[in-house]
Amino acid sequence: MPIHETISAEGIAILTMDNPPVNALNIADTYRLVELLDSYKKAPDVRVVILTASGRGFCAGVDIKEMQALPDNEGIVNSNESCYELFRAIYECAVPVIVAVNDFCLGTGIGIAGNADVVIAAEGVGFALPEVDNGALGAATHLSRLVPQHRARQMLYTCDPATAEELAGYGSVYKVVSADQLMDEATELAEQIAAKQPGVIRVAKRSMNGIDPVNVTRSYRFEQGFTFQLNLLGEGDKARDAFLKGERESSKAARKD
Repeated sequence: MPIHETISAEGIAILTMDNPPVNALNIADTYRLVELLDSYKKAPDVRVVILTASGRGFCAGVDIKEMQALPDNEGIVNSNESCYELFRAIYECAVPVIVAVNDFCLGTGIGIAGNADVVIAAEGVGFALPEVDNGALGAATHLSRLVPQHRARQMLYTCDPATAEELAGYGSVYKVVSADQLMDEATELAEQIAAKQPGVIRVAKRSMNGIDPVNVTRSYRFEQGFTFQLNLLGEGDKARDAFLKGERESSKAARKD
């Protein structure tokens, strides 16, 4: 199972994405995360969540190979719906969600980090939204929670990355630490939150969501409408096929070397 869950005696639920080679999220794994995050509403012993990944990449986005292999529009519809539900589940999770970003954070990863309560990242980690290169739109809502508006626009149009250090300068990344200290730092913060009155923390999260200036679920759904439009025009398929062709050519070149 590429999604691993452990719950400590202190009430810290650790969810680890483990899907080599780059932690791209397929539809089933995305819904598994949704199921776990939603379940904590009725799990009073869970006081805080740490969401992280193992191996290379925190999240490389959706599984484009799976999307293209599904018939008709099934891939794009199911991928978009699962991402919508995942970002919602993080935002609406009954307890705070700490995201510990171990490596590059792309596409879906931006939605995860942008809707989390706290982000801690390893040194030098890159955050990027390469949707334009993939003939899609989405998660600019969440990118705008990580970087200022004009930087978000520049990143969206160019697909340029921003470093964890840059995001820390904006205050959206709480701490940047060495990779080997990432989980220690995330756990230390989680323990601090878990030591508070659990009922108060749950209400505190609801109150923060209630005063948010942007309705993130509605905003993201608006973006997704343009992804569907691009797909109907054939732009999405064209870009995804080009991406997979480039990946195959790179793989062949690597084998020859």
